[in-house]
Amino acid sequence: MTQTGAFGQRLGQVLHLKDAPPSLITRSLRSVELVVTETRDDNPVPGLSGSFSAEDAFLVSLKLRDFPECELWENGKCLMKRDVPAGATYLYDLKRDPRYVIDKPFHSLFFYLPRSALDGLTEQSRTPRVGEIACELGVGHDDTVIRHIGASLQQGLRRPDETNQLFIDHMMLALTAHVAQAYGGLRPGTELARGGLAPWQMKRACERLESDLGGTLSLQQVAAELDLSVSYFSRAFRVSTGLPPHQWLLRQRVKAAKQLMAVRDLPLSEIAMSAGFANQSHFTRVFSFAVGVSPGTWRREKHSGR
Repeated sequence: MTQTGAFGQRLGQVLHLKDAPPSLITRSLRSVELVVTETRDDNPVPGLSGSFSAEDAFLVSLKLRDFPECELWENGKCLMKRDVPAGATYLYDLKRDPRYVIDKPFHSLFFYLPRSALDGLTEQSRTPRVGEIACELGVGHDDTVIRHIGASLQQGLRRPDETNQLFIDHMMLALTAHVAQAYGGLRPGTELARGGLAPWQMKRACERLESDLGGTLSLQQVAAELDLSVSYFSRAFRVSTGLPPHQWLLRQRVKAAKQLMAVRDLPLSEIAMSAGFANQSHFTRVFSFAVGVSPGTWRREKHSGR
């Protein structure tokens, strides 16, 4: 499910990469693209990075490799040199033309966050619009939330066929809310889904999700059918089920696979595809984690009567 997308192509050009880097994309806030992209070059051609076109958007970058004595530029001027440690998070305002001298190997995750997505978040949660995002050149943040989100999405970038859209939507929505609160001063709204979904909403949402075990549906599509915002639906669904939609869907896949293994002598590879998994390896990994034994072991024990 990785996509190149316009942002991935632009970022590849800015960093002088030979190929456009892999990206995961969601459009759950105002239908604008939120993107995460992994960039890496172990043998870069030295030179100043390119420029993005100025726009009202931000980059959030999680550094995955040390980059000592990084020469940082803004608005066409070299302003400072800073050591950039692995594990740190940096924020950049694309209106200021952030650039740096590429003269060492680099490895980073970049999250593309347009202002319109932040506005969509505050509209949905009925909170005041986010003002300035704290983008201080050369200032890194020890942000455990972004490290966690980054590690989760990095797995998705490496196994794109196994990554469902609900998971991408959920993680990018969480990232947007975290950036707005931690760096934009947003306070959580009072519009909380304390009671969860109504029974008819729950029934329809579950039927819709179960109709697409492969996970190509987006949160926006499901929420729109219930006439709810994405953020409200995500919270209410979790209140009702105890799980976010993407994890609930994984459980339904496991349940479907158990039903197929219990009544039909099908090859595990066919069961994997029928239950919405990308392949047999994906099926085995998810099933073993959820159930505690491999699919083959579970089926043998089931048919032996234990």
